[in-house]
Amino acid sequence: MKNIVIVGCGQGIGFSTAKILSENHKVTGISRTENSEIKKLNISFHQMDILSGNLDEINFPDVVDGLVYVPGSINLKPFNRLSVDDFKNDFEINVLGAVKTVQKLLPNLKKSESASIILFSSVAAKLGMPFHASVSASKSALEGLTKSLAAELSTQKIRVNCIAPSLTDTNLASQLLSTPEKREASGKRHPLQRVGNAGEMAKMTEFLLSDNASWITGQIIGIDGGMGSTKL
Repeated sequence: MKNIVIVGCGQGIGFSTAKILSENHKVTGISRTENSEIKKLNISFHQMDILSGNLDEINFPDVVDGLVYVPGSINLKPFNRLSVDDFKNDFEINVLGAVKTVQKLLPNLKKSESASIILFSSVAAKLGMPFHASVSASKSALEGLTKSLAAELSTQKIRVNCIAPSLTDTNLASQLLSTPEKREASGKRHPLQRVGNAGEMAKMTEFLLSDNASWITGQIIGIDGGMGSTKL
């Protein structure tokens, strides 16, 4: 049984991950939103905005074996309508929130025999996609952070990997999938002809946290229906 910390466990991929991992591990969950479903899980839950909250207020396990940072943003606008604040906000939630969390828990992760950090990027960091300038810039920075940390922390046997989904059926993407027509059109843009689901991302997270992935670090793993590597 491992001690796992999940930031962004309130819904979507983070919730699915917390649900799966809480069956066999001790999970500490952090989210700015709380709902009836999260209360049903066997986790230590803390309602907190990761950017403005004080992580010192949370009593984390002395040894942390896994850290999952899920928060993200979908802020799609033409480049000339994106403000500097849009870029700042996306960078803060996608990158600086992860930096803050990793720095806080690094002493705890160093005490583990097999620590693993999982961050979340986007297929938009790999592909040039219109209207994605802000989110692509911040997620690309997160991928760079992943590789740098993987190199720096390898001597301490802390693995760092990043999952890069394409469009996934979560609350964050609800506006993009709000009608059957939008869902069908979104699915057809992927070689496998559908959008992803949170459970698929959670299962990959579970694997990367496990000892079965003990020789995997510094990787950007696309779960994207083939979008990031094949062409229709």
